[in-house]
Amino acid sequence: MGTVTDDEVIRKRLLIDGDGAGDDRRINLLVKSFIKWCNSGSQEEGYSQYQHMLSTLSQCEFSMGKTLLVYDMNLREMENYEKNYKKIECSIAGAHEKIAECKKQILQAKRIRKNRQEYDALAKVIQRHPDRHETLKELEALGKELEHLSHIKESVEDKLELRRKQFHVLLSTIHELQQTLENDEKLSEVEEAQETSMETDPKP
Repeated sequence: MGTVTDDEVIRKRLLIDGDGAGDDRRINLLVKSFIKWCNSGSQEEGYSQYQHMLSTLSQCEFSMGKTLLVYDMNLREMENYEKNYKKIECSIAGAHEKIAECKKQILQAKRIRKNRQEYDALAKVIQRHPDRHETLKELEALGKELEHLSHIKESVEDKLELRRKQFHVLLSTIHELQQTLENDEKLSEVEEAQETSMETDPKP
């Protein structure tokens, strides 16, 4: 058997020790049991120490396996959080683009409103001369243009309202996701604390 370096001993000890609550004590008990087994005077005592060593070793291996599983699970969770974070960043960037587009539509709606007010003022001037045929034609044309502009304004307002609702849903989704991540982290801390408490409690 080759010589085991200090780094290898420390690495294995950290893997077996897990969260550092109870497993290090098991290793010490395992070493003491091994020494007692080597110094056992009778076969029955040696067999008893041997069984005790196997039991302690099994507990250490189980704890190490559990620690590795938790480590792998944490890695997968970190990858999942990274993916969700990138999705949120993309959603926020998209929301900023939609907001910029909505601002442009608002400016357009303001221009339409200003034009409509000017057309209304002009229509009042035209109405002062109802006896002229050309004036009536122009008034009719202005009415159609006003109606067209009104439809455009309503369409822009509908789009703006839709964008506001979509942005509100996006913010709500981001808030719920952040709350879920915080709850998962708290739940993980509680579970780890419960496991630590169970491992440190003396067995009957």
